Amino acid sequence: MAAVTLKDVAERAGVSIKTVSNVVRGIPRVSEATRSRVARAVDELGYRPNPSARRLRTGRSGLVALVVPDLATPYFAELAHHVRAEATSLGLTVLIEESLGDAAEELRLAGGVGASLLDGVILSPLRATPDELAGVTDDFPLVLLGERSYGRDRVVADHVLIDNVAAARDITSHLIGLGRTRIAAIGVDHQGSATSRQRLEGHQQALHAAGLPFDPGLAPRVEEFDRRNGLLAMRALASLPAGERPDAVFCFSDLLAVGAQRALHEAGLAVPGDVAVAGIDGSQEALYSTPSLTTVVPDKAAIASLAVKCLAARIRSRTPLPFEVHVAPHWLEERESTLGARRAVRP
Repeated sequence: MAAVTLKDVAERAGVSIKTVSNVVRGIPRVSEATRSRVARAVDELGYRPNPSARRLRTGRSGLVALVVPDLATPYFAELAHHVRAEATSLGLTVLIEESLGDAAEELRLAGGVGASLLDGVILSPLRATPDELAGVTDDFPLVLLGERSYGRDRVVADHVLIDNVAAARDITSHLIGLGRTRIAAIGVDHQGSATSRQRLEGHQQALHAAGLPFDPGLAPRVEEFDRRNGLLAMRALASLPAGERPDAVFCFSDLLAVGAQRALHEAGLAVPGDVAVAGIDGSQEALYSTPSLTTVVPDKAAIASLAVKCLAARIRSRTPLPFEVHVAPHWLEERESTLGARRAVRP
């Protein structure tokens, strides 16, 4: 059976080929009635865009990749949802890849290797260094996510992030404002990641501003930002003598906080009565945990929008654009794990 073409769809819908092309690429200059008619024709005929043909015609495939460390992490899964939605609105199709935090895989995907039809990549690297990335990105559209620092004179890319130091400072200040004075920090990692360093810095800044000391004994190291490491770290803290035990804990991810809450439950300690718990990520898991989790919410929709629009601009540009940093907003959601009072969940 011959492949269905734009012309076939146009004839079925009773519109021009250009109109079908606009609808397929997500260009908004089409009425809703016409868009519905074209979409119906596409479904009836089973039309599928041909990236190879598009690249031959325009020099672009319309395919981009989002590379994240781990799709099992709610933050990255939710971010991928927003990236796909934003890309669709611009007529782009997103391929989603997991690097599993492997530097070689991050570098391979950063330059589009292994996916020759890609127009560009949005990458959240954990292990690849700025120098390594500089060697593979000069001629390929790239947008970086995450809180690492990249030299403007080395990496040709946009960098989209939140202010991690401010976010950590905000949440520790919230705990201090509730009268907590022994505030633990779960998330100092063995890898010395930029995210961990920045969140620890913001935590320490808030303590210093309030005249409270930072106790390294209340900052156990973790291997990963996951539930298991949160559980193990909080078990160690909960086993401290009553006078040395923390009365609050700032976890560097929502998953760490969920694990910490489980450890406190096992130890017979009330949240937040005995120990207030807060996280950062703004995940759906935080909203529906028991008690619901106070967390810093990075604006994932804004991060996705900035990343996709920056990538689209780089794809359109005939010459490499200069390195730019784009800071997305964040805010604090105060919930039961620090406030205590039962509040209705707002989905």
